[in-house]
Amino acid sequence: MNLSDPTETFRQEARELLEQLESGLLDLEQVPGNGDLVNSTFRALHTIKGSGAMFGFTAVAAFVHEFETAFDQVRKGQSSVTPDLIAVALDAKDHIHQLIVSPDAVVAGGDAILERLRVAVCGSSAEATPVEAPSAPSVTEVRTPAAAGAAIWRLRFFLPSDALIYGTNPLLLLEELRAIGPATVTPILDRIPALEVIDPETPYMGWQVDIEADDPTEAIDDVFLFLRDSMELSLERLAETPAVAPNPQPEPEPEALAPAAEIGPDPAPAAKEPRVPRPERAEPSAERSSLRVPAERLDELMDRVGELVIAQARLSQMATSSADPNLKTIAEELERLASGLRDTTMGIRMVPIGSLFSRFRRLVHDLSHELGKPIEFVTSGEDTELDKTMIERLADPLVHLIRNAVDHGLESAERRQSAGKPATGTVRLSAIYSGAEVAISVSDDGAGLDAARIRAKAEENGIIAPDAKLTDAELYQLIFAPGFSTAKEITSLSGRGVGMDVVKRTIDGLRGNIELSTNPGQGTTATLRLPLTLAIIDGMLVRVGSGRYTIPLAAVEECVELPDGIEAEARGRNFLDIRGSLVPFLRLREVFGTPGEPERHQKVVIVSSGEGRVGLVVDQIIGNNQTVIKQLSKLHSAIKSFSGATILGDGSVALILDTAHLVAAGQSYVDRNGITGRAA
Repeated sequence: MNLSDPTETFRQEARELLEQLESGLLDLEQVPGNGDLVNSTFRALHTIKGSGAMFGFTAVAAFVHEFETAFDQVRKGQSSVTPDLIAVALDAKDHIHQLIVSPDAVVAGGDAILERLRVAVCGSSAEATPVEAPSAPSVTEVRTPAAAGAAIWRLRFFLPSDALIYGTNPLLLLEELRAIGPATVTPILDRIPALEVIDPETPYMGWQVDIEADDPTEAIDDVFLFLRDSMELSLERLAETPAVAPNPQPEPEPEALAPAAEIGPDPAPAAKEPRVPRPERAEPSAERSSLRVPAERLDELMDRVGELVIAQARLSQMATSSADPNLKTIAEELERLASGLRDTTMGIRMVPIGSLFSRFRRLVHDLSHELGKPIEFVTSGEDTELDKTMIERLADPLVHLIRNAVDHGLESAERRQSAGKPATGTVRLSAIYSGAEVAISVSDDGAGLDAARIRAKAEENGIIAPDAKLTDAELYQLIFAPGFSTAKEITSLSGRGVGMDVVKRTIDGLRGNIELSTNPGQGTTATLRLPLTLAIIDGMLVRVGSGRYTIPLAAVEECVELPDGIEAEARGRNFLDIRGSLVPFLRLREVFGTPGEPERHQKVVIVSSGEGRVGLVVDQIIGNNQTVIKQLSKLHSAIKSFSGATILGDGSVALILDTAHLVAAGQSYVDRNGITGRAA
């Protein structure tokens, strides 16, 4: 994306505003009477309209103007929020998205959506409650006179010289000001030059608007949201109803018509209220300032940092073998700086997973209406951060898991009630840190998985042999096989056996794994376990025979020495008593087929993944280092014990251990031996 292109800038900002709009509408469906939600939704619409007009998206501005006009009745309390209103408002949001994506294409359906919106708001057809189009005001337009004792505010403004060039329509601004309250609109003509020097793209005319309202300050700020910093504007409260001359040409008051930046508070606040204040400008600070950067540049920066970490490791190794104290000092300083740069770069790439979770509220909302199943969607752990690359690639797998939970997991309302459950089903989406991983769970309170039905379907499709002996956990994993589906008929949601296969392949590509747990009649939980990042990690370097391996440091709990005589006491059971808990251990020499005799004093590195723990027996613990992860080739994709490789300081390669796979191997050993986990 080229951020210097103003249309791309608008599209990026509009995408965020549309997400905010969708979130606000979905919240309103749950809490219809929340005034703050109504106002935030209205502000999102107003901002999209103003930005669209400024950047030349006239179709967007026109459509959103009608959308905003109808929704304004909700904001004023003249209409209530109903499910029908939310449904058509979401359709309108989708239409706005299409207008932004394809500004030059003919996007049909806008008029029908607006008609449905008016009916949802007014409860009648558009003919009964027409939306007035903006019209040019007369030289003096007098509205409803103010009631006795009402507050009258006089607003005077001149638009910036480039306002018309960027698509600002003064008539729409005046219409929005009239919506604040009864108003008298009078043009200010004293700045219009002679005809021969007039520039048709310069707004010479100013406007004086007398508004009857309690305090229109905030509403006026909203109207001039995109013009406020460069226009002339003043606001004063009048003591009584003003008398308007047929064609007034008043001399501009110096204070009233001065540029906004030069206007100060009125010295007599009892007689006048201060003008509309500028939106607060924060002082430049690291906490509040931001800058949009293309994702490609972040990826390139991450690559450069990775190469720097490798070069720094080589320098540190040279310094270790050198007697030059200056070289050692430089190597230590460079290591400190490289570590700080790595942490900063990684922090830039980390994104709260809540930005991904918010997309699925609309999905569940639409599926609930399509399938006729009342559903409550609950999320937690939105602040959990994950590498941006992981966030981008997780969208499709989570869509398939949620659709599967809604379509296959949750029963109909009638079946739920007959089973003694609430009619409304629940789908939960959560994220939590788990050692060196992030665990993302999609759970439902539906019927659960049917192991017998899965087995029968797998045998029917030839995925397993009829006499194959599989545990329930292994049977559940069959739903991720290509072409597997238990759906009785093909629908728009399921039946082709494609979705769950996509989930498995994507998660494998992210060096993660999927766990399924189910309780018949109570529901199912699918847990995705993913590494925090795909780039750089802290690692513990160990040696097994002549080979060196890296263990992700975040997965390491502790290191102990393998007790002497463990073979004689174990009687075939490889377990250690770690402070009262039995922890299985794997001899990496045996796992990797390393030749030669083991070291006399071997070490055990205790690692964890999820709820499981396992000890990894190594010959030597060399130390900690920064590990730049390099992906293995497709030829090595079947090797499950390793998640990648890294380049060491001497230029050699060390394989990175997949701790989740090794812990699972150790846990299966526990299950086969029936160990409870507590030492006798």
